Amino acid sequence: MALLCGGMCKFAKKITIMTVQPISLEEFTSRLSMLISTAPSLRNVWVTAETSDLRRSGHCYMELVQKNPHTGEPVARMRATLWRSALARIDADFYMATGQRLDSGMKVMVQVSANYHPSYGLSVNITDIDPTYTLGDLMRLRREIIERLRREGILEQNRSLPWPDLPMRVAVISAPGAAGYGDFIHQLFNSPEHFRFKASLFPAVMQGVQAPVSIIRALEEVAAQEEDWDCVVIIRGGGATSDLAAFENYDLAANIALFPLPVIIGIGHERDITVLDSVANMRVKTPTAAAEWLIGRASEAMTRLDNLAAEIHHTASALLAGSREQLAYMAARLPHIPVRALDNAGSRLDRALLSLTGITSRRLEPERTRLHRDADRLATLTESIIKQRHTRLDSIAELISVLSPQATLARGYSITRLNGHAVSSVGQLSPGDVIETTLPDGTVTSKVTPQ
Repeated sequence: MALLCGGMCKFAKKITIMTVQPISLEEFTSRLSMLISTAPSLRNVWVTAETSDLRRSGHCYMELVQKNPHTGEPVARMRATLWRSALARIDADFYMATGQRLDSGMKVMVQVSANYHPSYGLSVNITDIDPTYTLGDLMRLRREIIERLRREGILEQNRSLPWPDLPMRVAVISAPGAAGYGDFIHQLFNSPEHFRFKASLFPAVMQGVQAPVSIIRALEEVAAQEEDWDCVVIIRGGGATSDLAAFENYDLAANIALFPLPVIIGIGHERDITVLDSVANMRVKTPTAAAEWLIGRASEAMTRLDNLAAEIHHTASALLAGSREQLAYMAARLPHIPVRALDNAGSRLDRALLSLTGITSRRLEPERTRLHRDADRLATLTESIIKQRHTRLDSIAELISVLSPQATLARGYSITRLNGHAVSSVGQLSPGDVIETTLPDGTVTSKVTPQ
């Protein structure tokens, strides 16, 4: 055994057992923060990038992005902060040189220093900006597309299309299952007015290089059914501004500009703007806002109809009241008109008899004949006037019957009252309220229960 051990031991490696002394994560991140903050190569470095998701709230927060020049896809991202102490100066210098405020989608050259926070991770602080550096590719491309569309005379074509009074048939272009599409549908069909919209999804890719071709294909499908739709809504939920590069596309913008139906664009957030917003008939900030705009349009149409119905009712009531007054006036006068006419005729006859005492019967007879003829014509005229007034009164009564609440109930509607007052909104009701619903053939009493 000793010989065997001696033979093996000369090949054995020396094994040293060490005791590892760990450090906390906080200590590790502190070392990393110290290393980054003291590295000269990471202090006051000039960097070129494109701004994205820029937000202002005293300080200015953004994301710096570098993209693949061939695909446009981001290849590097970094959170950046422009503190309030430097923001005013940098903003003023940038506006003086470029004519616009620092915003998303701009290609900039900024001076940055790396910063690492144990809780928030790696970011950079912007300390200066070169305002003479060219604007970002998206801004330049957008201006070029808009100028090209203007030269071709189609920039305002879709924007000038008239809207139907009640756009209820909506073709929706969106990604299936997208949150923005779900928000749009929920808002559209769950408004307090419960309008009966017809909405159909024409699916499309809403992000990446395939988005323009996919959306154009969906537009072509809608155009093939043009008579079935009142408008087109193109929606996409929020996301990074850099993800909206696909919408800065001439072919897509031209298709929307030339589309035969009004187009609503609801892409991204309120701060996000693409070239599509410049060519579409209507631009809203979010998919939910697109649904709210359509609901508002329907509400305006219903208000106009309600006002027209009220005007018809008021006019009919005024006509009926005036006709009743005229009928009462005529009814009061008619019994006395023949008597008065006969009295006047008798008086004229008496005067004639007195003045014609010496005239022969040949002269008197024609006057008597004319008197009897006048009396007959007066009776006929009186009867004709009465018939005309009765006919007009019957027509007005029929109109009132058609516009009456009872006729509305007979057409399938009902009236719900709470404490004697008509209920026009679910918001007026509370659990436990006792409501009364009037139907054509009776009244039903119900109690509101919680959902």
